[in-house]
Amino acid sequence: MSIKILNIPEFCNYLNVDNLKSDDLHIVDFETQNDIRLKSEPVTIDFYLLAIKPPIEVNFTSRQLLEDQSDSSYLYADCPQNTLEWEIAPPFSGLCIMINAKYLEKYAKDYSFVHYNNHEALFLTKEEESILWDLFRKAHHEFQKEHYSRTVVISYVNLILTYVKDFYDRQFDTRSEIYHKVIDEFYKNLDNYFRENDNVAGLPSVAYFAQKSNLSPNYFGDLIKHFTGKSPLDHIHDYVVKEAKDKLKNTNLSVSEISYSLGFDYPNYFARFFRKKTGLSPKVFRNQ
Repeated sequence: MSIKILNIPEFCNYLNVDNLKSDDLHIVDFETQNDIRLKSEPVTIDFYLLAIKPPIEVNFTSRQLLEDQSDSSYLYADCPQNTLEWEIAPPFSGLCIMINAKYLEKYAKDYSFVHYNNHEALFLTKEEESILWDLFRKAHHEFQKEHYSRTVVISYVNLILTYVKDFYDRQFDTRSEIYHKVIDEFYKNLDNYFRENDNVAGLPSVAYFAQKSNLSPNYFGDLIKHFTGKSPLDHIHDYVVKEAKDKLKNTNLSVSEISYSLGFDYPNYFARFFRKKTGLSPKVFRNQ
């Protein structure tokens, strides 16, 4: 069965949001809405959505707050093709900006956080909370005008994205103790992947390790790269090269057997991979 992907008018209708002003741009102040849908099964959107709101989800579990962090506001960002589901408790409050993808493509491509599809909320400091609420309210104020400027609203949205990128970087740093545990688990899971079976079922993906950490692949990737300087995929490839070198030097396994043991479907794929990473073919490396 095909998945229904909702555009802005369809999503607003689904939410029971009224007074739609544009098919390409809409800003909702939820305090003015009286009949918001409080619970939803997964729905997929085809636009960008930015929302700032209190922790109103019924099953919301806050992470450990730091001393200067606010517990009253959270920032969420979603991009086209993301799937949303929710269960919230009234009264519902907050601001939400919905904007057609064509207006944000040149901005959003530089911000990986808009692709965090597990709703890894941005936990704001009190200062960050103040900055973002101010920008959301200014965008909403402009949008309320009879003849509003779409350019001005998009400029506010771009400024929000710029701040949010910096705030996510800050969140990584201030929660380094928590996130270093994620990195340690990544290394353990990477090692276990190849240790548990003699012939693994293909090379592991970044999504595989992200799922084990209950994070979206993009958030997981940003976290690992922020602290290690290398992407998860680079770590995976480095590990495979290390294992391949060890087996070429210290076992009598054929190149084909080593290839299959490391998850390659075909030995020639492994040979090309190894040569690209080391500058040598597996046979030349072994002979050396």
